[in-house]
Amino acid sequence: MINRVSHVCVHVLDQDRARQFYTEKLGMEVRSDVTMGDGFEGAGQGFRWLTVGPAGQPDVEIILADCAMGHDEATAAQLRDLVAKGALGAAVMNTDDCRKSFEELSARGVVFLQEPAERPYGVEAIFRDDSGNWFSLSQAR
Repeated sequence: MINRVSHVCVHVLDQDRARQFYTEKLGMEVRSDVTMGDGFEGAGQGFRWLTVGPAGQPDVEIILADCAMGHDEATAAQLRDLVAKGALGAAVMNTDDCRKSFEELSARGVVFLQEPAERPYGVEAIFRDDSGNWFSLSQAR
């Protein structure tokens, strides 16, 4: 049976810009940044495997995937459009103090779609990454 999740995929519009956003603005650390060679399964000309993760959670990696990775050009174009529109919600990121994290991340230039608000499950704010993906920043009750 499945016993844990190790990787999640977030499609981004520019991997260099995403790396900078996730590390400098969100404070994550780079886990992998390698180029897979030609002919790698389904990659054609190869692709960049870029992952980041929260410093305190070494067993989780967020794959910052180019929209073309594993897709034909038509599908990659559709993905780019959906990401840029903000149509894809990617994940919930936990914090001990949502309001404090909101202030800190806002000061670093992170764009919030919703300020912290009380919810039945705790306090939540919604932000976007530099590509358009949205995330819930949540503080559990």
